[in-house]
Amino acid sequence: METYYGIEAATGAALEGEFEITQPSMVGEVMERAQEAFNAYQSISADKKGDFLIAIAEEIEAMGDILVHRAMAESGLPEGRIIGERGRTMNQLRLFGAVAKKGEWVEAAIDTADANRKPFPKPDLRKQLEPLGPVIVFGASNFPLAYSAAGGDTASALASGCAVIVKAHPAHPGTSQLVADAICKAADRTGMPKNIYQHVHGTGFELAQELVKHPLTKAVGFTGSFVGGKALYDIANQRDEPIPVFAEMGSVNPVLIFPETLKQKAAEWGNTYAGSITLGSGQFCTNPGLIVAIKSNGLNEFTDSLLESLGTITSQQMLHDGISNAFNEGKAKLKSDGIVEVIYAKDEENNRLGGPCVAKVDGTKFLQNPTLQKELFGPYSLIVACESADEMLAVIRSFEGQLTGTMIIENEELNNYGAHFKALKNAVGRIIFNGVPTGVEVATSMNHGGPFPATTDSRYSAVGADAIKRFARPVSYQNCPSSLLPLPLQNENLNGIYRKVNGELSNASIPF
Repeated sequence: METYYGIEAATGAALEGEFEITQPSMVGEVMERAQEAFNAYQSISADKKGDFLIAIAEEIEAMGDILVHRAMAESGLPEGRIIGERGRTMNQLRLFGAVAKKGEWVEAAIDTADANRKPFPKPDLRKQLEPLGPVIVFGASNFPLAYSAAGGDTASALASGCAVIVKAHPAHPGTSQLVADAICKAADRTGMPKNIYQHVHGTGFELAQELVKHPLTKAVGFTGSFVGGKALYDIANQRDEPIPVFAEMGSVNPVLIFPETLKQKAAEWGNTYAGSITLGSGQFCTNPGLIVAIKSNGLNEFTDSLLESLGTITSQQMLHDGISNAFNEGKAKLKSDGIVEVIYAKDEENNRLGGPCVAKVDGTKFLQNPTLQKELFGPYSLIVACESADEMLAVIRSFEGQLTGTMIIENEELNNYGAHFKALKNAVGRIIFNGVPTGVEVATSMNHGGPFPATTDSRYSAVGADAIKRFARPVSYQNCPSSLLPLPLQNENLNGIYRKVNGELSNASIPF
């Protein structure tokens, strides 16, 4: 039996507990169990599935400080951040529990028959979203709770009716295992099928490959690097039966600051963005890695304020050696390449601390070097100084797909920059006005996605109630006997959900 152990982020020391590595040769057994559980899960009512998700939240809460302290040790994140993330995780589970119970997410649509229609009778047609099957979820390194064993991918997949197999992130195996145990306890408590949730450990890429390649796998959820997400996406599309990979792969989240704001509030926004760039040591997928503005005294004032504020912020522990090493190597490369001017770089004696870095480049050079759009994961941002509004527009139109885009702008300027707004909208999944991109509200109206390469499918959100739709597909029933119809499609609307009946939204039953 091959095992590994967790590492304390701050010291590199081994933590208590050994975790068995699932060998690639064992994937077939894991997937067979998942398929059997999925088949049984279809007979579980939506109400009971919701109870299961809510019970997971209760079991996580019941662990108390044990979970908090283990997550702090493995991630290096402070107690307040872990407690907040635990709260978000429980709220997500309760949200999807409520969504499952209510049942409207299936988007039930009914077109009743008309035997007298000419020239041909109209059949009875009924459609709803139904679960895909077993889903593989990869734990994220930067969210040891909210996008790990019981994170948003797991919660939405279970709510949709799918079986879930989570591969723990090797940076926080103990945290992941504690949450996995809580999920299994909640499953037993609520009478869910055995193995509806499974949890595996692995330190290499081979296990991930085999999980994605297995013919019983029907979808993948991933949050991480572009390299990792694209590799899984390519494997999934090379299968005999290609499957969807919902991968969130990073973003530089451009921020546009317009002239009138720079005249009025340059110092204020400089201070605000120092906090956003360094929040969580820059280890958020919504970190503002690109700031674009037109050259002016106001931009100089913004830059001075940003750098002064960064000097007052204490560097924070990064999540693990892999991230801190990549960040420090990236900073060194910026200095040696000479493409950009590094105007602030705090180098720490402790390599595990994320010393912030800011660089500057003019708009022409940015347009000539597409690699400047690539994410440097950590507390880093690049200021792009444009000669004119036209050059600023060209910069925006060059953007790759992003999770977010921000406009810092005064109301009186809005009419002058309509083309800039439209160009930004085409490149992002969420536009923020006069704020910071860091922070993602878990709500129905949230879209946490974006055009490639930010994600592999810009039609879906990884956050909020609509995330459930990633793991479902539409199924139509034509002239189906009532006894075989799913509950939401039956004439009697027992749950009182809104359905589209003959083109009109209604929560009434259909006359028999």
